[in-house]
Amino acid sequence: MKRNALLPVITYPDPISESVAANVVGMAAQLNVALHILAVNVDFPPISSALSRLLLNTPEMIRAAEATSRKRSEEILAGVNRQASQYGVEITTDTMTAAPAFLGDTAATHARYFDLVFVGWEANNPTSRMTAEAIVFGSGRPTILVPEVVHPVPIDHVAIAWDGSRVAARAVADATPLLQRAAKISVLTIIGEKPLPEKDAGARLATSLQKRGLSAEAVEISAEDCPISATLQQRAIDLGATLLVMGGFGHSRVRDFVLGGATEGVFSDLEMPVLLSH
Repeated sequence: MKRNALLPVITYPDPISESVAANVVGMAAQLNVALHILAVNVDFPPISSALSRLLLNTPEMIRAAEATSRKRSEEILAGVNRQASQYGVEITTDTMTAAPAFLGDTAATHARYFDLVFVGWEANNPTSRMTAEAIVFGSGRPTILVPEVVHPVPIDHVAIAWDGSRVAARAVADATPLLQRAAKISVLTIIGEKPLPEKDAGARLATSLQKRGLSAEAVEISAEDCPISATLQQRAIDLGATLLVMGGFGHSRVRDFVLGGATEGVFSDLEMPVLLSH
């Protein structure tokens, strides 16, 4: 049975570029998944006549913002359809609207009906970060962040960031279909950064994966002065991995996300495709 993946594209205020969306299509081709593109456009709630008289040109500004949002979604969906034809990816598209405060929630709710979610990532684009946070912590589905700087390559070597925690174990379980496709798996464990539940946690996971017929090895990494997320991503890249699997630490507090250090680091500086699971 073919797996189904979702790419949510929130078009307000700053959607991802067509090139980032094209990277997602390329990765969908590598993973042999059917891809559904959901454009979520902004729909401002009506304002009272009294308020509109006080705020000059507010109705015109709202109409302009909504029109720009729709135009951006049309452009991105057209570009994605062209890329899908080139890659041979089975693709469907849909468009929804939501108020500004509920754009991320709308995408996350829709994502719950798919096996996997892709989020296109652009540095210095608050909309892409908002989308990532909403999906990772609100959808309950494994989410692959796809950076703008990386072009699609075969996912044949997967690295796992492993600390023996619940969310790390959840991420490994969610990534099982991808691990089964990989020719090689590297289990990365940071030593000296924080207490681990077991001294041989990485080796135990590697052995467990080997018992399932997977080619896995444990790799211990000494903690460095740079952020943990940078250390994990750089070591994974150095080893030749094309996907990093890790647990997403965080919780919502009055609609603001309080993130773990490694998760915050990935959200701030994404260097490679990363599968996050919460």
